[in-house]
Amino acid sequence: MVDLDLPRAHRWPLTLRFGPLALRPIERRDAAELRQLRARNREWTGPWDTTVPPQGVPRSLTFGRMVAEQRARGRAATQLSWLLTLDPGAAAGGEARRRRRAPIVGQLTVADIVYGAGRFASIGYWIDQGHAGRGLVPLAAAIATDYCFEVLELHRLEICIRPENQRSLRVVDKLGYRREGLRPRYLHIDGDWRDHLVFVMTSEECPAGGLVRALVEQRVQDAATNPAKATGDAVD
Repeated sequence: MVDLDLPRAHRWPLTLRFGPLALRPIERRDAAELRQLRARNREWTGPWDTTVPPQGVPRSLTFGRMVAEQRARGRAATQLSWLLTLDPGAAAGGEARRRRRAPIVGQLTVADIVYGAGRFASIGYWIDQGHAGRGLVPLAAAIATDYCFEVLELHRLEICIRPENQRSLRVVDKLGYRREGLRPRYLHIDGDWRDHLVFVMTSEECPAGGLVRALVEQRVQDAATNPAKATGDAVD
């Protein structure tokens, strides 16, 4: 399977699937699993996690309230917050699949969605350390990119990355996002204001047939010329 099955119009809640990977909205019943996952990855994601600047006021939200806010933003198409789940048995039939709940392995958010004359948004993500290096993040970001261009009809997407984050830099390299420049002290990360490199793709720059198709075809080509690519040399 190469083509991503996309709806004709935006609706929320929405789950997008490609092979064993699914992007689905967060639910109240995810609370315990997600908290455990975040706790297990605290040292792994800590250097890249947003923090509250001295001028800011921390928000205290219950998990249920957070889910409700994300659902409202999803329906309004102003922010799309997905969990990444991985189901190696995704080819199983309907009833078996409904009974099985695929484990959460990360998150991806399309944030700051603007329409009007701008039509742009930003993409952020994180992945469980135990699932890093399997090509899941590039695929998830490609799915989100195709959805934003094809369904929301946005014009520009950006991914902002700290220069020290080599793994994430490899993600945008695989995706073909273009480096646009540096934003000094752009976001408050890990306790201080941090510089970020900005990587951009516009709808005109997205490959014909979509970014998922281009990414999968590139992986097939890489595997044909270098078998190591098919056995663990994927980026995060």
